[in-house]
Amino acid sequence: MAIRPLWLCRVCAGPWPCQPARLLLLLEYRRDRVALSIYMAGCLFDATADLLRLNLDPGPRPDELFHRFVAWTRHL
Repeated sequence: MAIRPLWLCRVCAGPWPCQPARLLLLLEYRRDRVALSIYMAGCLFDATADLLRLNLDPGPRPDELFHRFVAWTRHL
């Protein structure tokens, strides 16, 4: 899971979900990829709210967040 509200990986401190986190998520949701997409869409929603509250300058763009949280789940 990510360190919130920054959404960084607890292990590598990179943007979550990093590659190792994605692999763990794939293992956890290996029998239900739709549930993985739904879970990641919820994370996108939460991350967007958290990152907006932080008022980062520049903050991540919406398309960057979509690719980071959701887009990778459809290429499985």
